[in-house]
Amino acid sequence: MKKIELPLKEEDILNLKVGEWVELNGPCYSARDSAHRRICEALEKGEKLPIDLKGITIYYMGPSPAPPGRIIGSCGPTTSKRMDPFTPKLLSLGVKGFIGKGKRNIEVRDAIKNFKGIYFVTIGGAGAYLSEKIKKIELVAYEDLGPEAIYYLELFHFPVMVAIDSYGRDFFDK
Repeated sequence: MKKIELPLKEEDILNLKVGEWVELNGPCYSARDSAHRRICEALEKGEKLPIDLKGITIYYMGPSPAPPGRIIGSCGPTTSKRMDPFTPKLLSLGVKGFIGKGKRNIEVRDAIKNFKGIYFVTIGGAGAYLSEKIKKIELVAYEDLGPEAIYYLELFHFPVMVAIDSYGRDFFDK
């Protein structure tokens, strides 16, 4: 399995092919639909964003509370299509990667191709296992959203599969 360091480099993005499994290591952010909505509302109002979007990868998940002795609770992916209305805008502002589960709409696939981004999926129903692949978590913004707030994460050997590559090839169209 190929190992990729985050933030994603253009060369890595261009070399990854749909259906390929990789391990991600390094920093990313979590955000779900409520956080995406707030980011887009802030952009419409001309407000400063709580994070710099350039080059980042966003993991679509909301962690459950951490059990004793752990830094994070279960943290499996959420259904990505809920973020579809926001994804082309975020790609246009520099976000390069997304991690979630499930099929995306045609507008997202076209935007990934146009902005040379990438969409990964990870294992649904394996939140406890995936929590072992996160070595750091910090609340960054929108604390009132609870688990849907934006968190900074550090991934370590985090397994993902390329579901839409930078050429617009879609695993779910096979």
